[in-house]
Amino acid sequence: MFLQAFCRGLSTQPTGDQTNSAMAHLPLDGKTALVTGGAKRIGRRIALALADAGADVAITYRTSRIDALETAAEIQALGRRAVAVECNVRSEAAVRAAIQMAMVVFGRLDVLVNNAAVFDSAPLERITLEAWDNVFETNTRGPFLVTREALTHLRAVEGTIVNIGSLGGTRAWAGHAHYCGSKAALHMLTQAMAKAFAPQINVNCVAPGWIELEEQDHDAAERLAARTPMRRNGNPDEVAQAVLFFATGPRFITGQVLAVDGGLGLI
Repeated sequence: MFLQAFCRGLSTQPTGDQTNSAMAHLPLDGKTALVTGGAKRIGRRIALALADAGADVAITYRTSRIDALETAAEIQALGRRAVAVECNVRSEAAVRAAIQMAMVVFGRLDVLVNNAAVFDSAPLERITLEAWDNVFETNTRGPFLVTREALTHLRAVEGTIVNIGSLGGTRAWAGHAHYCGSKAALHMLTQAMAKAFAPQINVNCVAPGWIELEEQDHDAAERLAARTPMRRNGNPDEVAQAVLFFATGPRFITGQVLAVDGGLGLI
């Protein structure tokens, strides 16, 4: 009843043909990952990249149930197990239940990607307390809660944590003060986690710049692309590949914030 009350798990299993396909020597073969906010956009691409590298993947979603089911089906099509769990990362009880669900399905947790986030815009003097709390509770408290609940399982396998920060965590955007503050806090939390959880767990952060998404302002995207040294904006797959680097790369790398911004942060 507790699990049903807070997270309705939707798991899929690979078919026999998929299981028998050639999957040897994949870097995450035999491992499992959890991606918060993994139903769509950047989180979806991260989940699929991890599955393509061999991992079974759990994703959480808050309201995007249909998208979550579709992403889980795509993971299954890659021959991996998948579970989609409804979870509001602002809720301690929901987070605890989501971790429990992932462990029931997979039995272990090797990679945690704290991706769930919200983006908001408002003049600094007009930010309401509700808006401020919503951004910080999702973008900063959420990764703290998920990590805390997953910690025992990650330590048991000497796992990896990747937080998804933002260029806004290193550059002040006047119209997004609460968002920038929450991501700056997440960058510092990454470093604190890296010190606190070593040597069993390495913790890093990927900080995207402007990433092209369908629902964005295309005029703003063009202006930023023109300012970016690489003369274009990023795409979700490039963020996913950065996450995959931390998930599969040297464990000696920890406490780092990797900008995926085409050099925009240099301007």
